[in-house]
Amino acid sequence: MSEPNTAVHTDPTHPAMSAAVRELSSWGGYLQPAVEQNDLIGATPADWTRFARHWDDLTVDTYMRDGGVYRYRRYGHFRLDSATGELAALPHGPYQQESSVNPLNGGIVRHFDPLTGDFLTDPLTRSIVLALGEIFSAVEGNTDWDVKLHPFRIVTSSTETGRPAPQGRHRDGSAFVTSLLVNRTNVTGGESSLYTPEGERLLATTLTRPGDQLLVDDRAVLHDVTPIRPIDPTVAAYRDVLIVDFDLL
Repeated sequence: MSEPNTAVHTDPTHPAMSAAVRELSSWGGYLQPAVEQNDLIGATPADWTRFARHWDDLTVDTYMRDGGVYRYRRYGHFRLDSATGELAALPHGPYQQESSVNPLNGGIVRHFDPLTGDFLTDPLTRSIVLALGEIFSAVEGNTDWDVKLHPFRIVTSSTETGRPAPQGRHRDGSAFVTSLLVNRTNVTGGESSLYTPEGERLLATTLTRPGDQLLVDDRAVLHDVTPIRPIDPTVAAYRDVLIVDFDLL
């Protein structure tokens, strides 16, 4: 993924772009509905169906200190120059958060399986990251970014509650964080909320359509997601999201 992007940069006056920049600059959050996302990056229902298949290749997260076996994931680390569109994959390595940021699983070095080659070459992967880079660059005035991609599948069953945010209301420890819904199958719950540091709830929404995305200034607000449960406990139930972390270089 090191070659520069040849596509035309996102129009800064595009409604989805300008609204995201305005709201992130104002209070620190923006809910980007799938219709805006699709218009911004040119994604179709067929694109999302193809993209969702990568989540079938995730592997179990063995670091859950709550004892749950409900989270599947992979991990990738990149450098982005949003001015040129160059998105370069960095050597695969471990992931770590401070325990002050993640009191449940932080404070240890965690080794997750790398992103698959098919995920890396999927056109949506590049389009999603580049569009986010342009939005965050417009907010921050910075074009060099450290980017981390975390595809997650949270599963639930009659015997296992799925917890998208088992640590509760939190920050991720980055400059900007996004949560992009890729698939939602046979589940109830999963409401996302944003809060001020003092605890005032600023936004509550449930991402329901592939492409629905919540953009967050992680320095300004905290976020949380309620647990999920199966609608029909006799069939598979899960929530697939792509979490993207942006940090300034």
